Amino acid sequence: MTIDPLYIVRRANKYDGVRPINIYLLRFLYILMFFVLGQVTWTHVLTHKGPWDPVNAVVWCVWTAFATLAGLGIIRPLKFLPIILLEIFYKVFWLILVAYPLWSRGTLAASSAADITTQFLWVILPIAAMPWGYAFAQYVYNPKRSPRLQTQPHSIAA
Repeated sequence: MTIDPLYIVRRANKYDGVRPINIYLLRFLYILMFFVLGQVTWTHVLTHKGPWDPVNAVVWCVWTAFATLAGLGIIRPLKFLPIILLEIFYKVFWLILVAYPLWSRGTLAASSAADITTQFLWVILPIAAMPWGYAFAQYVYNPKRSPRLQTQPHSIAA
């Protein structure tokens, strides 16, 4: 038996050409989301007292569903890439819309957004783990799957 030290960075047929390192990183992210975020969100949802503020309830329900679905991502990392894409886009979008203007004015550190910004800057991890070529081919454009390029068999009418 030979050991190949470059195995984790080579493309693997087992995962539709995605490198094993990306699969390991994705599983690590799903594990973090499932256990860390899941513990926080499920604890909050299950121990909440009194009526919910509707907007606050939406936030907690979305995060709880997000963390729970991440459990399935541990088993099927590529099938649940949209969860990671959602995480990347909402965090980057928030950083651009909220944190950047505060930072550019020099008021971020003193604002209530400082703690969220610190947490959202960890978005670099899912950005690094994302197999971008695979995601683009699956969700944006793949000429091999384009319905216009697939020929339909012609039937001869009797």
